[in-house]
Amino acid sequence: MEPRSPLKFIIFSLLGIALFMTPIPTAEGFTIPIAVLSGYVQDILAGALPLILMVIIFISFAGTLIHKFIRPHIMDKSAFLQRLFDVSLFWLFVRAAAAVFAVITYFQIGPEFLWSEGTGGLLLEGLLPTLFTIFLFAGLFLPLLLNFGLLEFFGGLLTKVMRPLFTLPGRSSIDSLTSWLGDGTIGVILTNKQYEEGYYSQREAAVIGTTFSVVSITFSLVVIEEVGLTHMFLPFYGTVILAGFITALIMPRIPPLSWKSNKYANNMENQLDETIPETYKEKSFSSIRFGFDLASRRASRNSSPGAFFAQGSKTVLDMWLAVAPVVMAFGTVATIIAEFTPIFAWLGAPFIPLLQLMNVPEAAAAAETLVVGFADMFLPAIFASDIESEMTRFIIACVSVTQLIFLSEVGGVLLGSKIPVTLRDLFIIFIERTLISLPIIVLIAHLLF
Repeated sequence: MEPRSPLKFIIFSLLGIALFMTPIPTAEGFTIPIAVLSGYVQDILAGALPLILMVIIFISFAGTLIHKFIRPHIMDKSAFLQRLFDVSLFWLFVRAAAAVFAVITYFQIGPEFLWSEGTGGLLLEGLLPTLFTIFLFAGLFLPLLLNFGLLEFFGGLLTKVMRPLFTLPGRSSIDSLTSWLGDGTIGVILTNKQYEEGYYSQREAAVIGTTFSVVSITFSLVVIEEVGLTHMFLPFYGTVILAGFITALIMPRIPPLSWKSNKYANNMENQLDETIPETYKEKSFSSIRFGFDLASRRASRNSSPGAFFAQGSKTVLDMWLAVAPVVMAFGTVATIIAEFTPIFAWLGAPFIPLLQLMNVPEAAAAAETLVVGFADMFLPAIFASDIESEMTRFIIACVSVTQLIFLSEVGGVLLGSKIPVTLRDLFIIFIERTLISLPIIVLIAHLLF
């Protein structure tokens, strides 16, 4: 290990913390520098982003089609191109649907329910431009968190906390922090890269992606403002943290997450050992010393700026071409179902007697909002704005944030990643999170109102 390795670990890790985990105040609340950079680019490219995204989604479909049926030599010999375009027939169909939806929405042709501002327009002109710019900066600078020892340091430091509480490696605490302070999709990107590199098993990656890709503080402010309870932000966010913590204790221990395999991606062996050696246990601050030495060794393996940006650029392309089509396809279908069919009302009907049993006012109106969040996390808050009871609006706002899984963003990103979760898994996890967090939130609501 070279003498400069500890210094490299400290400098580059601090830079990563500054970009991904340092809250800074803005007019809308608190955010992180990566999100600010994303906002700047989004403002600059505002008019062009829907077109850019339509082209990206079409390239994803066309590249997959070419690889599937023509298989040119350049694709066969490139592992990176194979990772981008070598997908199953199901995902080829998803990318085809996304391309159709993107073209229809951009040119506003065909039935209006496909491209209206609440369906395809919400995705292509609202959510996807945000994801595009977040992927750009998060992917480019992600090596600062991955390659210079920060995860190794926290792995050694927090494994005694994360393993018994959440059945996870200590390094997963960083995934949670980046989500909490920034954006849930950043946490998914980080988790996906760790899974592909053999640091998380299939079960661990699925647990982290569906349990710790929490909603940012900024988005929570938007939700509580939409339901007209901004003055109650502190009790609201405190309730979300408590319910989310209890849910995170339970979810890894029940199916479908507990049934996930402990195998690693691409038949790799486990690349992670956070067991503190006996030689460290004899010293004071053993966890810190062990974590620091692990981090320094990891930092010593990274010296080329070219390799740094090459890896970051590949991550950006991977997320753009793999995830954008999935979000467009599943998000559009989910929002069409939510906006124009009674399916979510039917799915919410079984919650009516449960809410009545808990003495929640306007139970019938609240029940539909408990399920519609699977399409998009902001929909429950919109539906709740017409409910008179402040207690009910408070409950809906809290539950919508603790559910975490919604197809128009985090759910779509998970499905587009290599993390081994299916659409069925996501819906079951969504319902389980609702059933676990709801009684906790209702109990606190009764104490507050």
